[in-house]
Amino acid sequence: MTRSLLFRIATLFALGVMLMVPLLSIGGLVQQRQKARDLVVQEIARSAAYAQTITGPILMVPYVRTVTEQQIDGARTVLVTREVAGELRLLPQRFDLAGQLTTQERQRGIYRARIFDATNHISGHFDVPAHFGVTSDLQSYKFGAPRLVLGISDIRGIGNALSVQANGATVAFVPGTGTTLLSSGVQAPLTLADTGADQGLDFAIDLPLQGTGSFQVTPLGRESHVTLRSDWPHPSFVGEYLPRSRAVSDAGFSAEWQTSYFATNAEEKLSRCAASEREPACAEFTALHFGVSFIDPVDQYLKSDRAVKYGFLFIALTFAGFFLLEVLRRIAVHPVQYGLVGFALAMFFLLLLSLSEHIGFGAAYLVSASACVGLIGYYVMHVLESVGIGAAFGAVLGVLYALLYAILGSEDYALLTGSLLVFGVLALVMVLTRKVDWYAVGRSPAPGPRG
Repeated sequence: MTRSLLFRIATLFALGVMLMVPLLSIGGLVQQRQKARDLVVQEIARSAAYAQTITGPILMVPYVRTVTEQQIDGARTVLVTREVAGELRLLPQRFDLAGQLTTQERQRGIYRARIFDATNHISGHFDVPAHFGVTSDLQSYKFGAPRLVLGISDIRGIGNALSVQANGATVAFVPGTGTTLLSSGVQAPLTLADTGADQGLDFAIDLPLQGTGSFQVTPLGRESHVTLRSDWPHPSFVGEYLPRSRAVSDAGFSAEWQTSYFATNAEEKLSRCAASEREPACAEFTALHFGVSFIDPVDQYLKSDRAVKYGFLFIALTFAGFFLLEVLRRIAVHPVQYGLVGFALAMFFLLLLSLSEHIGFGAAYLVSASACVGLIGYYVMHVLESVGIGAAFGAVLGVLYALLYAILGSEDYALLTGSLLVFGVLALVMVLTRKVDWYAVGRSPAPGPRG
């Protein structure tokens, strides 16, 4: 291979490296705009409600226990009596939640955030043992009024006055949980006396709740059954447990979870938490939740970021096409002409980012790709003084843009599609140049029309 050919290849490589500068700048701009969008989403969530997690209900029974201890006072041993306050925590035998979630967008400037309105019906049953489960030293206990505590991670999302049907009686909830176990939520005082016999407590709660980002449930029942339905067609199921069954379509999704205390081990985790009231013992209990996230899995900024990462590949393929024209048609293309085409390709990504914030990613991609294909095709047509070659080059570039769009829209097959694209282009180049005498190309390049 002669010095002339090596020089041209080195020049093209240097141009490609230089064009990485605007591509990296555009990539940094994408990240800046994404951070600005995330800040707006946080501001909207701050004024509406954050992600929601429902925990409970839990039956809390406060008590005061009289404890007698021996203490040494000089040479004597005396008995000292003191009172210790605490609370018993009972989990439901059965827990059912049926939720219907509708999503809507809130806009601030050019940025949007997705919030949801959840209409939840919670029902279940407590098996309350005699003396609330205390079996030893019963005479030292004095029980207070039980209360039903429902953990809600952001109570600002509660839609209206909240009440519970407890054994047929309607009891209003009041803000606060009154316990260190749940930092945020509501509680309802119950008239559940210590009768000395086992008793049951049926409950039903209608909970309208608004939130942003995700909706999750903590399955605390010995048997828990949760069903969620929504109009959001791109759910991301999150948490400790996946749905037992689910159906996803363009109209939305439905999902069903079913767990037992064998799977959650909630009672033992609650006992360890009650013994210490500190992390990480309570972290095991509070991490039991599952649910759905409403974040768009492939939003415009993620797609734009992906597109920029394919920018160098686009430039390399375009330069390879020009180089093939030089080799096959013995036409000389000046490095400046390579550079102008490369900058036009880089401008595509800037147009894509700016337009997608206003008209959506799909429309922005179509407009940006059409503009760049038209400009480059027109330029090549005049550089090579051939309408047919310019039109063919633009058509091939249009196909590359279409393939890139398919890659950007795919979450699971992006790597596979990109690999097949690169392999296909390499195979095409090898087939077209299979009879080229590269030494001859290097020795006597034919001068051609210049733009």
